Amino acid sequence: MTGCVVALAFGSTSALATPGSGVTGTVLAKGTSSGTLKIKAKGRTDVIVRSITIAPGGSTGWHHHPGQLIAVVKSGTLTRTLRDCSVETTPTGASFIEPAGARHVHIGRNLGTEPVELYVTYLVPEGSPLSIDADAPACAGE
Repeated sequence: MTGCVVALAFGSTSALATPGSGVTGTVLAKGTSSGTLKIKAKGRTDVIVRSITIAPGGSTGWHHHPGQLIAVVKSGTLTRTLRDCSVETTPTGASFIEPAGARHVHIGRNLGTEPVELYVTYLVPEGSPLSIDADAPACAGE
């Protein structure tokens, strides 16, 4: 009995694996977070993946999201101004999470000379819009 257990413990498990076939994948963008990413959702959740391009001088307008999103900057540099008017700059190859809710109003801008390309995965409550327009905070002076 002991011999069987030892053989099983050190034996190859490759006989249990099945190779894939007819499957291809393309990495659209890769980004590294500046810290730990924490994702949470309650109830049924729509998961939506979008490619977004912001032209030089363009902006998203002030808004917030009803659910979290994960973004990867494929090219360019995204400059986000948050509700407290702090500024976060995210360059090519970086990623970030935007939290959900009206307390997290922000605007994304392309202050550079090349388009900003983003790949964004939204995790929103089923049937919700991806974003909700918002007024600029008083500190923005807009």
